[in-house]
Amino acid sequence: MTTSGGGGTTLLLIDVQKSFHPGGSLGIPGADEDASRIADLVRRGGTSIDRIVMTMDTHQKLHIAHPGFWVSGKGDGTATPEPFTIISCDDVRAGTWRPRPNIALPTAEPLVDAGTFERSGGDVSSVLNEEDGSIDVAAYCVEYTRLLEKRGRFKLCVWPEHCLVGTNGHCVVDEVLEAVMGWTDATGKSVEWVHKGMNLLTESYSSLAAEVPICADTSLNDKVDASLRQSGRLLVAGQALSHCVNYTARDVVERWPEGRREDVVILTDCSRSVPGFEDAGEKFLEDMKAKGVTLSTAAEAAVELTAA
Repeated sequence: MTTSGGGGTTLLLIDVQKSFHPGGSLGIPGADEDASRIADLVRRGGTSIDRIVMTMDTHQKLHIAHPGFWVSGKGDGTATPEPFTIISCDDVRAGTWRPRPNIALPTAEPLVDAGTFERSGGDVSSVLNEEDGSIDVAAYCVEYTRLLEKRGRFKLCVWPEHCLVGTNGHCVVDEVLEAVMGWTDATGKSVEWVHKGMNLLTESYSSLAAEVPICADTSLNDKVDASLRQSGRLLVAGQALSHCVNYTARDVVERWPEGRREDVVILTDCSRSVPGFEDAGEKFLEDMKAKGVTLSTAAEAAVELTAA
């Protein structure tokens, strides 16, 4: 395959982590087979793959989209939501679900900065204390869920705890890790790692920006965006098609030169949707095809790489 860009082939692997594979807390049926195809592509592509960029969903236990962050406004106020509970802004306003009262936010650096939050449409005066910069977490949750819904993509979904830092679920799937380490040995190049989801107070489906940017670290990652756009061809795979692959690719394509969109390649047999969200995955592929993005398979990509 010839490309109009001059930056070689980049393989973008999104969240190929054990939490999203069978046996993991948010395991997706068939993800192991996807991983095997990814590993085979890396082995077959070898030195024809110029760069490998790997994103890592990276969470603390008390993340805003995990059960332990929330407690019920009913009964004794200790019940936490079941995974896949949808929490709306109206629910938060009504006190149906509220942030746990003893949650202690990290203080090393601010999780919310006034300028970024205001640019996202947030009411800074209701959330941040001007004197000491502290956060009114209950008021923040009202504003966050409101802004999330205003974007029109999601209401807050409570996920099973996943990709917790320091746990096995955060790790890359063994077969893929072995293949990319082999690529490193063969090429002398290092994998480029991108961590997302570390801020407790916002969700990061896209690897380029949070759903609601609330500080500099959750705003558009210009460095990664510009780096990806240097690629002559960008192969995209990983989990999950309905969420992180979906919104990472949408952000990439939005900024990709329109005349080169065929150089973005979604490997359709190396990604699949979270069960129950299949419609989102199908809509994503339809939208990408309509924008001129290439839909391909790992085997087809491997043939093109080895023939180059």
